Amino acid sequence: MPTPIYAIGDIHGHLDKLQEVLARIDADGGKDARVIFLGDLVDRGPDSCGVIDLVMSGMQEGRNWTALMGNHDRMFTYFMEPVPRPELRLRADLHWLHKRLGGTETLASYGVTFPEDERLGNIHRAARAKVPERHISFLRALPYYVQEDALLFVHAGIQPGVALGMQSPDDLCWLREPFLLHQDPHPWLVVHGHTPVQTPTHFGNRVALDTGAGYGQPISVGVFEEQDCWVLTENGREPLVPPSKARA
Repeated sequence: MPTPIYAIGDIHGHLDKLQEVLARIDADGGKDARVIFLGDLVDRGPDSCGVIDLVMSGMQEGRNWTALMGNHDRMFTYFMEPVPRPELRLRADLHWLHKRLGGTETLASYGVTFPEDERLGNIHRAARAKVPERHISFLRALPYYVQEDALLFVHAGIQPGVALGMQSPDDLCWLREPFLLHQDPHPWLVVHGHTPVQTPTHFGNRVALDTGAGYGQPISVGVFEEQDCWVLTENGREPLVPPSKARA
């Protein structure tokens, strides 16, 4: 029997929801279960600091966990550099501290709060003083993808037809099109987050697991045993099937 891999969709600072799904995984696969976090540990939710602490401590304790780089995780690390680095994949009217993106909530989880008209330099200095360097070092070291045989785990997606080693890190954590519209098979079944769906969805060549935790919805978990897939609910596994099998 193949060893199951549990993939957790975007968390976005919701420690309580993460604890619930990890308990669900422990009940299904035990403490040694292979778990892949699909990125976006931070932003929008109330406890990004607690989420990072939990994931870091689990890995330090020897849990078989891997966390991937999400675009929100990368924006956080860019802001925390000695001179904040702009994220060039953002629109010109957006920045990490914009209310749409959730950086303000992330800094608040570390005790860094400020009025809307505060100068960016003052916010940056306060963040550098309060955010532990170990958290930023942890995020900076996150890989952009994990390949496990016929499965590819990534935050956002891949450019169709481009070799894995030639994929752009920007695309791996930011891409939507043409990945989302591509219907032909990839060399792997691609398991991703980043683009919210109402429920975990198998599109035939990819599985989407971001179900909108950053907007008040649940965190979702997929279970993968080679090409067989399930959603791990509070009632156990429920089959996650591609459209071709759903129509059969």
